[in-house]
Amino acid sequence: MSALMDQDSSGMFKVQQTIGSVVCCKCGVPMPPNAANMCVNCLRSEVDITEGLQKSIQIFYCPECGCYLQPPKTWIKAQWESRDLLSFCIKRLKNLNKVRLKNAEFVWTEPHSKRIKLKLTVQAEVLNGAVLEQSYPVEYTVRDNLCESCSRFQANPDQWVASVQLRQHVSHRRSFFYLEQIKQVHQGIDFFFGNKSHADSFVDFLSKVVPIEYRQDKQLVSHDVKSSLYNYKYTYSVKICPICREDLICLPSKVSSSLGNLGPLVVCTKVSDRITLLDPRTLRCAFLDARQYWRSGFQSALTSRQLVKYSVFYVEPPVGEATVGGQKYALSYVLIARESDIGKMLTVQTHLGHILKTGDQALGYDIYGANVNDDEMAEYRLHGRLPEAILIKKCYDKERERKKGKPRAFTTKKLPMEMDESRGGRGVDPGKMENEYEEFLRDLEENPELRFNISLYKNKDYQESDETASMTDGEGAPTLPIEELFAELELSEEGEGDGEDDMDE
Repeated sequence: MSALMDQDSSGMFKVQQTIGSVVCCKCGVPMPPNAANMCVNCLRSEVDITEGLQKSIQIFYCPECGCYLQPPKTWIKAQWESRDLLSFCIKRLKNLNKVRLKNAEFVWTEPHSKRIKLKLTVQAEVLNGAVLEQSYPVEYTVRDNLCESCSRFQANPDQWVASVQLRQHVSHRRSFFYLEQIKQVHQGIDFFFGNKSHADSFVDFLSKVVPIEYRQDKQLVSHDVKSSLYNYKYTYSVKICPICREDLICLPSKVSSSLGNLGPLVVCTKVSDRITLLDPRTLRCAFLDARQYWRSGFQSALTSRQLVKYSVFYVEPPVGEATVGGQKYALSYVLIARESDIGKMLTVQTHLGHILKTGDQALGYDIYGANVNDDEMAEYRLHGRLPEAILIKKCYDKERERKKGKPRAFTTKKLPMEMDESRGGRGVDPGKMENEYEEFLRDLEENPELRFNISLYKNKDYQESDETASMTDGEGAPTLPIEELFAELELSEEGEGDGEDDMDE
């Protein structure tokens, strides 16, 4: 008795439980007892729980977009041997609810064999409540079949369901370099979508990036009388606000009063889902969202095309500082002269006192020498209530001249663009496009906020030199830190063994 009993830590004695064994009623092999009194092998010979389950099925695959057909009309995108493909294949099986699915995994097949094989493990109750587990293979035959959208595209590549016509009425196109583009037309870009929901998402994205206003129109393409189905083409006309960064604005009196008598001359320092305005003589700022701007709809008095180069002869110590949208500004008095008229000295206030030094060059607006088509500004200028010049940014032409011809440390990527030739030769000048793109790259170098949502990649042809300087030391033209750049991965097709040598850093 003592052999069958043990004393636990509490001093109580417990009887050890022993598991008995029985013999199989068919083959006589000793086994643990179960409800059927049969061993596993005999039970499987008597009962097949996979009977009635599908073991082969045909699925349809679109080779153009890589989608699989989920009947009746849904196309699901899934990668080879991915979790999405496994879930899709299991859902295609019928009568699988009669058993309990325990495991599912892919069985390797050649990708070009047009076969997908799964190994499924299922459980079910059999004789007298005994639970039997069994594995079986399922083979899927893949048939190529174009989906509806790819079929329409094969018939006519110009077919589309929704079009977004993006326009901005300004003299330059730098704003559009921030957007991937498909077709470029006069004063804007046209985007084409095969689905209306995609166009809706794109318009919603634009409203979070820049102040816009838009309207939607639709045109009936076809109508099925029997089923009452209508086929429309949708067009979104989207207009971006014409105010751009570095523009000089003369605020209307009503707008200036609503902003606490700001200005009237202000500089646009940032354009996102709202417009940031800065008074360069007081460092006061204001923010306008899309609704507030389109209510007044004022225009820029002077744009970046009218910037003039000035030489800085003396910079007084700052008399005030402010931080607007994460950007630091310092109010100072500076002695400047226009490069084309070096004998005429001007003393003006500027918000660039933190970066300007004696001997620097700066770009600004000549208030009284510029050709201005703005009634408010013309009235202020007539009464002499405006400064003679307003500086906008520091100029790094001398530093860039030394680096002319050398590659930048970064590159950008964009989709191929189609030019619209339907306007009788009113297309975009390639030389002008190249200059504007160069200005866009300079803006990315000078302003970290502009490159916040842009993917920049390392340039393989770039070699770092001792002349490279950062933006914080104040010496030389601003450059991008290497840490902000993405590395490109290129794989060689010559052989697997040389793969490591063909990778970029």
